Amino acid sequence: MPVSVASPRGLARTSGPLRALVLAALALEGRRAGEVSVALADDAALRGLNRRWRGLDRSTDVLSFAYGGAADGPVDGDIAVSLERVRAQARRFRVSAGRELARVVVHGALHLAGLEHGRTSARRRMRAREDRVLRAGRGAIAALDAALGPGARRS
Repeated sequence: MPVSVASPRGLARTSGPLRALVLAALALEGRRAGEVSVALADDAALRGLNRRWRGLDRSTDVLSFAYGGAADGPVDGDIAVSLERVRAQARRFRVSAGRELARVVVHGALHLAGLEHGRTSARRRMRAREDRVLRAGRGAIAALDAALGPGARRS
């Protein structure tokens, strides 16, 4: 399977929807998945990764690590997500936890496909791509909301 998902106990039902969102984000960029893993973790894990690989000693919502490959070949890499950040951001942005999880995973997949957002125009392009995948992924978002439990708000 080209996309694997590692999640905490009790969140196994997130695998299918997250896999579908990653594949959709890559397809939008004309790419296909090679070996992509998605790891759902906590703030401490993401902070450790951020410190080790980016030199930033703070937590973050999502990190993407692409592993080589030609721009026209399959995409290989890892996406790490902090579920704590996802829940906090969902409250802040007034969206469901499932929608916010979908957004950060799509964001991470777009990074694996080569998109960046250092400049304003690149940020707009990244956001437009995210929104396009999320509109098409309403069913995946509903499944993520169900998997994340009764505290999830509807988007």
